[in-house]
Amino acid sequence: MKRDNDIKKDKKLFDEPWISVVIPVYNEAENIPRLNSSMLVVLQNMGGPFEIIYVDDGSDDETFPILKKICAQYENIKALRLRRNFGQSAAMSAGFDYARGEIIVAMDGDMQNDPADIPALLAKLDEGYDVVNGWRKDRKDRLLSRRVPSVIANWIIGRATGVRLHDYGCSLKAYKAEVIKNVPLYGGLHRFIPVLASIYGARITEMTVTHHPRLYGKSKYTLSRAFRVLIDLIAVIFLKFFLERPLHIFGWSGLVLLMAGTLVDGYLAFQKIFYGASLSNRPLLLFGTLLILAGLQLFSMGILAEIQVRTYYESQGKPIYSVRDRLNIDS
Repeated sequence: MKRDNDIKKDKKLFDEPWISVVIPVYNEAENIPRLNSSMLVVLQNMGGPFEIIYVDDGSDDETFPILKKICAQYENIKALRLRRNFGQSAAMSAGFDYARGEIIVAMDGDMQNDPADIPALLAKLDEGYDVVNGWRKDRKDRLLSRRVPSVIANWIIGRATGVRLHDYGCSLKAYKAEVIKNVPLYGGLHRFIPVLASIYGARITEMTVTHHPRLYGKSKYTLSRAFRVLIDLIAVIFLKFFLERPLHIFGWSGLVLLMAGTLVDGYLAFQKIFYGASLSNRPLLLFGTLLILAGLQLFSMGILAEIQVRTYYESQGKPIYSVRDRLNIDS
């Protein structure tokens, strides 16, 4: 049994943590004790106040009872239990909302990420970056079902968004709290945090991190997620390039279709007026009319989207900019 002074030392509460580690978990009962032990060694050796926040995403094994025992022993280790399995984006968002540290580190709870990489991530942040993305260069996963789809998806995401990283799927990332707390997460957008952070104006880099093979539990990844990533990518592209000016995409697309339809129907009208051509059996007439109607609809959608964007910003008093530094200006 521990002596009283040892127990008091274990239960020391840091009022203002410098670093918060957010770990979403789902049915990871076998991994949590080992992960927690290695995490404590790393964070305690770093010195300074810290907190660890586990987010139980509706586990149906012994995950939460184990977390209760750990939290009873260490007051700077916290746990959230979601009412059901909401998904990794929601679990991460919950952890970020409750985190109090100036720096927030996110990682998986399956013991494949290595806590020993955390000091290097923080050192990279100190170089002036706002987000440091882990890169599992020597990844310990199946080649065909995990690594190959990941390489393809990372290449597509990088080219489509302009934020080129080797490993969007790595959960081990370090963030400045002022940035990540302004990044909305929903659906499956946790994979695109670097892109969403770039919208906010964050400086982003990546570094190689250690990746271990999974020893306990089962992976929650399925190949169908690759298709969901591509669908989410469309939403992210819109958010990055057209969130503040939706009329630019809907308006221009609508105008192009409207002009094309007008040209087609104008050509047919010319033939009818000057040459008496019959149009009743011309599919081209229907095609031109369809282009005009589609163009008008897209342009109208752009106007409505523009109104919604203005309502989004003005009703919340939300600025369309973010400030990095202030000189002789009170915050």
